Amino acid sequence: MSSVHVTPNFDGWRMLILHRPHRNVDALFAQCARIGAAAEQAWPTFPEARSAEEFDVLLIDADMGHDEQFPWRPGEAPLPLIALIGSEAPGRIAWTIAQGADAQLLKPIGSAGLYSALMVASYSFARRRALDRNVAALKERLARRQELAQATALLMLRKNCGANEAYQHLRLTAMTRRCSIEDVAAAIVEEFANHGLKNADNGR
Repeated sequence: MSSVHVTPNFDGWRMLILHRPHRNVDALFAQCARIGAAAEQAWPTFPEARSAEEFDVLLIDADMGHDEQFPWRPGEAPLPLIALIGSEAPGRIAWTIAQGADAQLLKPIGSAGLYSALMVASYSFARRRALDRNVAALKERLARRQELAQATALLMLRKNCGANEAYQHLRLTAMTRRCSIEDVAAAIVEEFANHGLKNADNGR
């Protein structure tokens, strides 16, 4: 089976280079200009008045970077990260990994390398985001299954019936309300929780 590979176009992309003024930054500006990308430089922290949504990629100085530079927790960057690496010190590499860098560009920065780093970073970030969505969906499904089990148990106690009868009641209620059986289960669990709180308040 053949696959179609789309050549990425970074024309018009917005880059933020979080790095002290340096010839490496000048080289990055030159490379950005060649591929049609707009670049800004900032240091020592992510600009407080700016939002991550204003940029398509963030390039960070892996040699002097620290957690406090960013308005998000390590590993939770909301945009692709490219680490600018000059030092191979284990601590620096570990910090870069903890930030969740999607690609790297070795210092000193020359006249090439940014385009390939952007390709890797953009695809890696997209895969990471897709994985995060899948994990969130699985967690939600697990939570809803737990609610279904709780609702079934509550109905068994309330109606003094078996599990099959309780589940049948959930299914028929879902059909009547034209909603999912998980929604019915969530409503029953919430109703029980609220009822329990009211009883607790009345007992004080």
